[in-house]
Amino acid sequence: MNYPRLQGLDGDKLNGHLQSIMYSHKLSRRFAMQAALGGGAFFLLPQIARAAENLGHDGKQQPFSFDLLTQQARKLAGHAYRPPVIEEAEILEQVDFDRHNEIRFHEGRELWDDHSAPSRARFFFPGRYFKQPVHIHTLENGLATEIPFSLELFDIPKDNPARRLSRTEGFAGFSVMDAKTRRDWMAFLGASYWRTAGYSGQFGLSARGIAVDTAIPDGPEEFPLFTHFWLEPETEHGMTTYALLDGPRVAGAYRIVSRRGKGVMQEITARIFVRDAIERLGVAPLTSMFWFGKNTPRISPDWRPEVHDSDGLEILTSGGERIWRPLNNPPHTMANTFAAPSVKGFGLMQRERNFDQYQDDGVFYDKRASAWVVPQGDWGDGTVTLVELRTDDEIHDNIVAFWQPAGPAKAGDEYELSYTLSWLKDSPLRGTTGDFTAIRIGAGGIPGQPRPEEVVKIVCDFTPHSLGPDDKPRFEITASRGVISNDAVYPIVGGQNWRAMFDLSFGGPEGLVARDDSPIDLRAFVAKGGEAVTETLLLQLFPTQLRSLLSSRA
Repeated sequence: MNYPRLQGLDGDKLNGHLQSIMYSHKLSRRFAMQAALGGGAFFLLPQIARAAENLGHDGKQQPFSFDLLTQQARKLAGHAYRPPVIEEAEILEQVDFDRHNEIRFHEGRELWDDHSAPSRARFFFPGRYFKQPVHIHTLENGLATEIPFSLELFDIPKDNPARRLSRTEGFAGFSVMDAKTRRDWMAFLGASYWRTAGYSGQFGLSARGIAVDTAIPDGPEEFPLFTHFWLEPETEHGMTTYALLDGPRVAGAYRIVSRRGKGVMQEITARIFVRDAIERLGVAPLTSMFWFGKNTPRISPDWRPEVHDSDGLEILTSGGERIWRPLNNPPHTMANTFAAPSVKGFGLMQRERNFDQYQDDGVFYDKRASAWVVPQGDWGDGTVTLVELRTDDEIHDNIVAFWQPAGPAKAGDEYELSYTLSWLKDSPLRGTTGDFTAIRIGAGGIPGQPRPEEVVKIVCDFTPHSLGPDDKPRFEITASRGVISNDAVYPIVGGQNWRAMFDLSFGGPEGLVARDDSPIDLRAFVAKGGEAVTETLLLQLFPTQLRSLLSSRA
């Protein structure tokens, strides 16, 4: 990474592992999504769409089905990759963020504007960060009609270089807005990325079709592209999006059925065809941003208490164990895998919902959706992989989570995986056991006594599922390195939650932790009798960051 926050676009290789686009210094994350998904999105004139009713890609309406799309993806994967032809790339390069944002649509002329569908589709203009042509089709009664790109669909200032385009044949992507509120609730833009407005109308983390070799030592990561879309208007059964994926080592056919309710629920089928060997194939990938939170004090000099789109990875194992892994902003790139054969669910969650913990009245991190993946059927042996990268700003996505099949993907391999992706306020599992609600780290030791060197206190608040005031639970903690002491569990005075805490000595002869900054992995849960009464908490800490924390409080 770091991935840019506009829509997670691919760009120049950075940091030896992942890719990033460095936007103009004028780009503000506070206004980027507003520009892209609000006043700066682009509409298609319905009369032009109607004029194209009998025009498919080759001048005719084309029969379409998911099986036909699957055949097309399989055929693509059977041949050498052909990169998309980018016409007039030198002109598109001049359409930077500022010039791109000058381009306006014609209000009230979206696709399906003359239709009874509850949503309308509108289209993104190509530019420096969206050079690859994306072909978009409408779909009705099994027949597909391509929507032709034309400069006449947009209001472009006279001095904008975009007016010189004459051979461009594709859009950059599309967004979907509610017909009544005229607010966007879904958008596809850049590589195979998409976002929804979740339960609150606030865009946050992203999903994408596939992840290819994310954060492997030899890199680089690849970003296959959704090259074609087929759109069916929204009905009471949802809106259906079909997409063709193509990249140097993989091709795929996707069906995404989106429904709106208390959030956005999507039923996704991915048929994936491997063109060439992939070391780390990521299925159902989620991309988010974590700059700093309660568990990472002094990571940033920012005035706000917390800044993140997601604050933890949640996993439901095949055996029913709930795992909660708070996110990090690590000192260097980290890729952690969690054994998850026949995994029942995983996702990137935003648990903190108190505005006071963010104090951001512009982008409202307290309203960012959580995203939860539930496999349909048994996905077999594999792992949930979490990639975390160092970031020093909120404009970059630095978190990726996905399911990874066991073993590398070989040329000729085929996968068909179905899953639901829910963009909700909370995990559907909340309340089924005790939930860890806050993790804080400070100086260790006992108040009133000299503070020991290189010892931190880790304080974990949790909901008291199955615990009463007379219970005496214990905190079960294991550490990959270091010494655990001073553990305690008790109800918080004047509150409803409980607190578990312990000291970790991480340096010197007793701490047994070398100065190489290798991570310290902790596993903990609260138990009563012989049973766990909380989810399993996983923490990963770094000695350099812990020393920085302690020195800041000296």
